[in-house]
Amino acid sequence: MATSAERDDVPTPDAWLARKRDALARVELEPRATSIGRVEQIADGIAFVSGLPDVALDEVVELECGVRGFIHSLDAASASVVLLDSGETVRAGMRVAGTGRVLDVPVGDAMLGRVVDPLGRPLDGGEAPEAASRLPVERAAPAIIERDFVSEPLQTGVLVVDALFAIGRGQRELIIGDRATGKTSLAVEAIVNQKHSDVICVYVAVAQRATAAQRVIDAVREQGAFERCIFVVASAAAPPGLQWIAPFTGFSIAEFFRDRGQHALIVIDDLSKHAATHRELALLTREPPGREAYPGDIFYLHARLLERAAKLSPALGSGSLTALPIAETDAGNLSAYIPTNLISITDGQIVLDAALFAANQRPAVDVGLSVSRVGGKAQYAALRDVAGRLRLDYAQFLELEMFSRFGGLADARVNAQIERGKRIRALMTQPRFNSLRVADQIALLAALAAGVFDGVAPDVTAWVRDKLSAANDAHGDGSTAVWLRNALDETVRDSLSGRIRVLVERAMHERPDAKQQERRLDEQQTW
Repeated sequence: MATSAERDDVPTPDAWLARKRDALARVELEPRATSIGRVEQIADGIAFVSGLPDVALDEVVELECGVRGFIHSLDAASASVVLLDSGETVRAGMRVAGTGRVLDVPVGDAMLGRVVDPLGRPLDGGEAPEAASRLPVERAAPAIIERDFVSEPLQTGVLVVDALFAIGRGQRELIIGDRATGKTSLAVEAIVNQKHSDVICVYVAVAQRATAAQRVIDAVREQGAFERCIFVVASAAAPPGLQWIAPFTGFSIAEFFRDRGQHALIVIDDLSKHAATHRELALLTREPPGREAYPGDIFYLHARLLERAAKLSPALGSGSLTALPIAETDAGNLSAYIPTNLISITDGQIVLDAALFAANQRPAVDVGLSVSRVGGKAQYAALRDVAGRLRLDYAQFLELEMFSRFGGLADARVNAQIERGKRIRALMTQPRFNSLRVADQIALLAALAAGVFDGVAPDVTAWVRDKLSAANDAHGDGSTAVWLRNALDETVRDSLSGRIRVLVERAMHERPDAKQQERRLDEQQTW
């Protein structure tokens, strides 16, 4: 039974109506129009919709069933929508509404150490990252006036790359080669080596097998600084829309750190599959095909993407974004459509050769076809000093070795050059995750030039290199030394060569077979 107080709280009908009239009077009534479209056709992850006259390119739209997509192309009476989710529940006749915003992605420190999809949704089983802000996936590249010269090195820890094809912070260096020649492994080496630097790494997997992407994640977790890496994964099973936006998402995430004065490295694995996805979407949306059925804007697609890698001017914080895109060739054909496009866009290429890989020379870098257009400007002066003639000597060795297969060469000078080339090859053949500090790279090349390795077996050379790389984790990068930034004087050069000579003598004592090989080499040279 209600008390008298409770009965007093119950408003009378007249009071209740008066209260509602006051609430309605305070509402500002105005006409509001909402565009509602309709799905006309749906197939293969593409929906053709009508009735959305005000939508813009790259605008996100939502379908009645909760599936999202973005506007890929516009016609006079319809628009093609690339779905970002599975389209199994989408049916013709469903309502479509525009959201008024373009595709964007969460960015910030909360993304570090996370595995996400191209929309920023977690794939590692954790909570959604609480991002500081969001950035559009499509952003304009820095203007020329906003850029600075690429002059600071980005060390990969791989001797053949750091000595012959230096990569600078803000550079775009293409890694290209046939299938299963170690392209991803070389890029992962560069990521792992940044555990001794201040570089933040972003790895983007485009249309890769889920197991392949997981292997990369596990390798970085075990060997590198996982807490300073971000992984954007659009596997081969993901919708084509996610595969298409994945590289752009990775660049936006990396640009957040670049724009606040930090240094970032992005690896895109790979752009050949991204080009195939772009061709698939273009054909499904009825764009006119061109060469090899690719649409006419395929060059612009990757040009506007890779132009976003840059070294910013001091006025903008001096941040940098270095790009290592990966491309796959067929039977070593570098003159194919997509490889030539990417080679013309980037600042150089590291070519991996299937024959070298099969010969167990890894990384299988083709020294003759690889090039860095930044060159020595991005190297430490000390490393540039000792590596000056290395590429020429190695190229001459490869040519002499080819001719020596037809018969013995009696010239002692030629034989000595071939033996020296074998030591160079032994240094360049570097196992995975055996990165070398820049100081150790300089010491090895200085010792090579001083003849420390002459007369010893090539496997002794490899043993010395592995001993140096084993100390990498304990002593860090060592790139802050002042003497690295100047050409080597004789005192420093002799000191470095003496350090390697001690290791060579130690190898001769610890490896009994090494002395036998040394005697055999002396006999061959004497003969």
